[in-house]
Amino acid sequence: MEAIDGSAFKNSNAVYACQLNGKGGITGFGENSLATAEQPFWQHLDYKNQASYQWIMNTNLLPAPVKEGLAGESVRPKLIRTGEGAMITLRTINRNDNARPDHLVSFRIYINDRMVISSCHRKVYSIDQVLDNLHNGIGAKNTGHWLVEIADSITDEVNDFIETLHDNLIEFEDGILEQKIPGRGELVLLRKQLIVLRRYMAPQRDVFMRLASEKLPWMSDEERHLMQEISDRLGRGLDDLDGCIARTAVLADEITSIMADAMNRRIYMMSLLTMIFLPSTFLTGLFGVNLGGIPGNEYKFGFGLFSLLLSLLIAAFTWWLRRSKWL
Repeated sequence: MEAIDGSAFKNSNAVYACQLNGKGGITGFGENSLATAEQPFWQHLDYKNQASYQWIMNTNLLPAPVKEGLAGESVRPKLIRTGEGAMITLRTINRNDNARPDHLVSFRIYINDRMVISSCHRKVYSIDQVLDNLHNGIGAKNTGHWLVEIADSITDEVNDFIETLHDNLIEFEDGILEQKIPGRGELVLLRKQLIVLRRYMAPQRDVFMRLASEKLPWMSDEERHLMQEISDRLGRGLDDLDGCIARTAVLADEITSIMADAMNRRIYMMSLLTMIFLPSTFLTGLFGVNLGGIPGNEYKFGFGLFSLLLSLLIAAFTWWLRRSKWL
């Protein structure tokens, strides 16, 4: 198969650019380098960089659908076969500063046996692990191995975030057992993060499953087996997501029940207080009409005696409520 000359990548203004040495390490490449199945090129681009965008649009190395995929705004994980290559869109956790993790980052890849062209705008931290392995000489030896490593790194990152969300859910559940209601919006945010992950990771698992089953010429049987294991691991994470989403619904019902119980207790206590003071309210209203003939009107101890009688009446009524187990 015809090799790709390094001059074809000129003026691409890549974020990362290297050539795999076929032994787990990398070498720099120039215009006279050749990309082969044994020593493929990897170029990572920021598609919003004008020079990189122009290179993507003008290069003859990429089919038209791939150009649109690498420079477009597609966000759903998917796999499109294009002859001997494949266009892959993946999503991963957003670990950038001042960003929420559930605002996932899109990572687009065009890959064949001689080159890997990847693009994104926001930083993808999973790439750092793949780069470190290559710099240490224990990284990918070919493009199929590179794809397995990036999928493995992204899946680890996703599963770590799922575990974090699961721990947060357990804290909420423990708080509910102690009658502590989460802060306003906290449970809603957790549920939203779980649903967003579920929405994008389900098709991403399908992408990995398809990569494991497709007979792509640049992936060996061992790499397809590893991709299947990655798909299974992500599938277990999805099972955890489903369980967590169901548990947030139970938590929401329990919070509603706790708040309803609290409101009912307050209304009940107010009703009891109304009952306790009802006789005294009647008597004070009766004696406060300011008409002639009110008993004790001219007796100097009349008000004190009346207040004492009201107190005794309230105490007796309270005793009766307690004896009736209303209090």
